[in-house]
Amino acid sequence: MSNALELTVLMPCLNEARTLARCINKAQRFFEHNNIRGEVLIADNGSTDGSQQIASSAGARVVNVPIRGYGAALLAGIQAAQGKFVIMGDSDDSYDFFGLSYFVQALRRGDQLVMGNRFAGGIAPGAMPALHKYLGNPLLSFVGRLFFRSPIRDFHCGLRGFDRQAILNLGLVATGMEFASEMIVKATLSGLKISEVPTKLAQDGRGRPPHLRSWRDGWRHLRFLLIHAPAWLFFYPGLVLIIVGLIGSGLLFRGPLALGVVTLDIHSFLYFSVAACMGLQMVLLAGATSSHAVQINILPAMPSGLGWMRRTTLEAFLMAGLFLFLAGFGLAVLSVFYWSRQSFSAISPEFLMRVAIPSAAFMFAAGQVATSGFLFEFIRLAPRPSKSTNAELARSQSAENV
Repeated sequence: MSNALELTVLMPCLNEARTLARCINKAQRFFEHNNIRGEVLIADNGSTDGSQQIASSAGARVVNVPIRGYGAALLAGIQAAQGKFVIMGDSDDSYDFFGLSYFVQALRRGDQLVMGNRFAGGIAPGAMPALHKYLGNPLLSFVGRLFFRSPIRDFHCGLRGFDRQAILNLGLVATGMEFASEMIVKATLSGLKISEVPTKLAQDGRGRPPHLRSWRDGWRHLRFLLIHAPAWLFFYPGLVLIIVGLIGSGLLFRGPLALGVVTLDIHSFLYFSVAACMGLQMVLLAGATSSHAVQINILPAMPSGLGWMRRTTLEAFLMAGLFLFLAGFGLAVLSVFYWSRQSFSAISPEFLMRVAIPSAAFMFAAGQVATSGFLFEFIRLAPRPSKSTNAELARSQSAENV
């Protein structure tokens, strides 16, 4: 063992005077019982109840974080930590800081992020609201596993350990509660070695409502997951719309389609064509947003199935747009030809619109593809910043917003 600290136990704090000393004492006893060179670090987020003095008196180190927010406090704490490993957890006495052995064992064997799993370890009666236990946590954890192929089954457990340098290298920037999701998502996308250990959750001892706001913070977590998963947000729904739109349009191109007591005609034809165009726009948007996210180091690589868009040249987009435009223009000429055969007099809209609708759809799609080609080119022009530069910029913007 070198002279350097092995472990920092990091606790974010905002008015936790009732429980803070107990949490610090448990962590210190854990160090002594397991012969670990460690420190307890309190990232205070502006407490007004004397929490800072309590922490210092109990032997903890305190770093004051002026920017409000769960993520802001933890980001500052991770930066200030002196241990090779960091185990973070709430200072409300809901987690047992004396029982961190599983986390330390996993970190010592090389795991870079070790998550607690409260559903595997046990949740005391009243420790977690029913809304969180049966809807919020399971749903958001499922979305995280689906979108990012993460192995974690409890995305929002507040007790987690990690290799400090590996997490700093991720360039985390979220200042709110969504920081919990950001850490897992970016660790997964960057290929860090992740594991999960059972963790018990007790009722907190703070004697006041928690800082967490269920619907607001739940939406912030879901919003974060969606923004970092452009394939699920745009690409897959877009593909569905394209397939449904093309099949429906193809079936109605020749004439009405009878489905039992319902008959689909040109009005449905129009909606199917619009659906296909909307789907194409979503697919192109998935490629553009993914390419931009890679360019600014938000995503490490293009999602599966979208890499070809980043490699496609402007000239290829323009050629595809020209082909679609010519197809649409040809159908427009055909519709005028049909009209001329009626001496440009009144003609059945059911007949003429079957040519006019796909004509307009093809020309609209041509514009979508061509303009998207220029958008990709603009994205490629931007220099790709380093992760550290990107993180510093995002943090300064967050500080300005606060």
